[in-house]
Amino acid sequence: MLNERAGRETLAELVTSRSVLVCAGAGGVGKTSLAAALALDAARRGRRAVVVTIDPARRLADALGLEQLADHPQPVTVPPATSSGASSPGSLHALMLDPKVTFDELVARLAADPGQAERILTNRFYRSISAALSGTQEYMAAEKLYALHASGRFDLIVVDTPPTRQALDFLDAPGQLDRFLNHPAYRLMTGTGGTVSRIAGKAGRGLLRSAARLVGSAALDDAVEFFRAFEGLESGFRTRALAVGELLASAQTGFVVVSSARPEPIAEAAYFLERLAAQDIAVGAIIANRMTPRFTELTTVELERIAEHHNDGGDAAFLAGLMELTATSEAEERSLAPLLDSQAAPTVRISLLDRDVHDLDGLERLRRLALGD
Repeated sequence: MLNERAGRETLAELVTSRSVLVCAGAGGVGKTSLAAALALDAARRGRRAVVVTIDPARRLADALGLEQLADHPQPVTVPPATSSGASSPGSLHALMLDPKVTFDELVARLAADPGQAERILTNRFYRSISAALSGTQEYMAAEKLYALHASGRFDLIVVDTPPTRQALDFLDAPGQLDRFLNHPAYRLMTGTGGTVSRIAGKAGRGLLRSAARLVGSAALDDAVEFFRAFEGLESGFRTRALAVGELLASAQTGFVVVSSARPEPIAEAAYFLERLAAQDIAVGAIIANRMTPRFTELTTVELERIAEHHNDGGDAAFLAGLMELTATSEAEERSLAPLLDSQAAPTVRISLLDRDVHDLDGLERLRRLALGD
């Protein structure tokens, strides 16, 4: 996939120009709060924004001051900021992905009629695979993203991915779905060139009896009935998967990688950048979060020279503390340098806050730090 957008947009420009922002990063780097802060900034600038979390933890709800998140967009009350320059106030919504609900909605949308949708949704085989099939969560995340985009309700969708190495698997999910629909086993069950009744006839009875002994006749009946009911939806699923893949690869979508200066998050960020490069997708921005703050432009070496002349009293204690913080900051910059220097994307550094983000006031403070207000 190729993102054709060129140039080095700032993080603020990404928020105002893109339709989709995908935030990826390891756990513990503040990614969820930053995703919410980006959506909040878009709302401050007059855009209709929604932030979607795939992570089942309740961190996003806490940051937005909500009791809990549902699988549909919930409004968040955000007073308009007079300094944002927006001609009209925007809006902010939030939701948590429920893969099963999203799968059901997709089936209902693509079914030829309500009867076909009902036969699929009430089928026990479908209820099993819609919750447990490998890749379902990743594809449904991409599907929810596409559905929100296609609805026209929002100018910007910010996706908070889970803190795992599989966070960007939804990039591959549309292709995986297409491969599944072309798999010989699926084509056999649906009976390419005919119907599922091909394998239920005389020639297929031996196969069915053998399969029934392995999985049980009731389970096999459910599977056969599911594929019979699903017949005709393949083209709709393929078309939808193609559209989802095109949106993720288009210039409308930007990817923001979040890290801290610790070794594990840096390694995870490097992995995400490799995944994006493998898909020919340029990263939109890198956020180095929770950095040790710098209180002076002097280096550790320069501070040591000054300290030689202040070896007692309060000045010595102050300089010792300042040198320790400066040395830590310099070490963090050295750790991050290989990651940041390897990318042409703009980098935003955010200092460690004195308290966690757990409400809209804290989120507003983080927004100002990230966007440079």
